[in-house]
Amino acid sequence: MAKGERMKTGFFVVILLLVIAIPLACIMVHDVDTSEYLRIHIRANSNTEIDQDVKYIIKGEIVKLLSPQLDNAKSADEAKTIVSNNIKNINDVANSVLEERGLPYRANALIKRENFPVRHYGNLTLQEGEYDALIINLGKAKGDNWWCVVFPPLCFVESEEVGSKDFQYVSKIKEIIDKLQGK
Repeated sequence: MAKGERMKTGFFVVILLLVIAIPLACIMVHDVDTSEYLRIHIRANSNTEIDQDVKYIIKGEIVKLLSPQLDNAKSADEAKTIVSNNIKNINDVANSVLEERGLPYRANALIKRENFPVRHYGNLTLQEGEYDALIINLGKAKGDNWWCVVFPPLCFVESEEVGSKDFQYVSKIKEIIDKLQGK
């Protein structure tokens, strides 16, 4: 086979693979099982600096509260049970932070199904859709919010300073894959 024919054949093979791969990828992307995830959504009272700062402080305290308990959760349902059993503790921790800072409003934590937009966490993309979530409304819950994933624990690792806006995404799935690959 001549060099020109090999190039044409290679080009057509690449095009054929793209024609097959792109629709397949689209099907896979839209067929997300949202029941395998438990998300967290903290809604700030407002967009004032103090309300936004306290949102991150509360996030840090909730991470400290739940991380040890969620560390061994094997499923989203198990994580949901752990979080459900801690709703009072979550409210107490959040309200304690609000009281310490002299803020007049309170927190209200609950678990419910909620629509989330597409979100990228490192190599993982969670598609838009309805997910079960721990919702923490602070006061009027009219400010910018913070959300992440409780299970699998993608962001329940706190930076050194509680309440810091800097946090590290962690994936237990990636840790398991890395262990299997000997990394």
